[in-house]
Amino acid sequence: MSAEPVREGRPWRPSPLIAGSFLLHGIALAALALHPAWWPQLLILLLGNHLLLTICGLVPRSRWLGPNITRLPRSAQARGEIAITIDDGPDPEVTPAVLDMLDRHGVRATFFCIGARAQRHPELCREIVRRGHAVENHSQHHGHNFSFMGPGAFRRELQQAQDTLTAITGRRPVFVRAPAGLRNPLLDPVLPGLGLRLASWTRRGFDTRTRDPGLLLRRLTRGLRAGDILLLHDGNSARTAAGEPIILVVLPRLLDQLAAAGLKPVTLREAHS
Repeated sequence: MSAEPVREGRPWRPSPLIAGSFLLHGIALAALALHPAWWPQLLILLLGNHLLLTICGLVPRSRWLGPNITRLPRSAQARGEIAITIDDGPDPEVTPAVLDMLDRHGVRATFFCIGARAQRHPELCREIVRRGHAVENHSQHHGHNFSFMGPGAFRRELQQAQDTLTAITGRRPVFVRAPAGLRNPLLDPVLPGLGLRLASWTRRGFDTRTRDPGLLLRRLTRGLRAGDILLLHDGNSARTAAGEPIILVVLPRLLDQLAAAGLKPVTLREAHS
């Protein structure tokens, strides 16, 4: 994975799968013109191609639709760095406590913030940046229909979040994470014009549903090594049996394990600088 910073206007290049899909459609149209009776077989072939594209969009860590950061660059791995990413905030109850925990351990994290939530809690968003963390783009509305959008809707949704988060924090996001990691082939061509790179994760603990802190911690640390990107949530965090946001129970334990393993949490921007 390249460590070069994002440059707005970088050209879009289709992935091999997307390029192959374009070619397949062209061949199918030519074959249909020459042999109209082949239409059932050609239709099945194209439906299979679209099914494959859909499945790739439902796999958050897939790179088949385009570039997708799932681990830190080799240079960051060599430095023993790791990234903690925190989604769906800012949350007025959970985020301040998360920031205090990160401060006590002297580490930085990347917060993928929802634009509409940032508008409701702008001071909290600014506090994230003031404490040395990074705020990145997690869409404006985090709608369940995100993966069904077309290029125009993608552009409007992400541009609005870019403008919102930049106006609040004074720093323009350079990474984007799709809501729930789900997308379709029309997202990747939009990102270069917005100066964004898609980032997912190496592993996650499913902390929006898991209520068992021990299970969540095991999921996050199983096979843990330098270069990993971990996913947690301050917004939409599940609650333990005692009613406490699970990230507040697990995060201190996670940070202790990272320190014991000699791994240094950094922001995605730091890792790619």
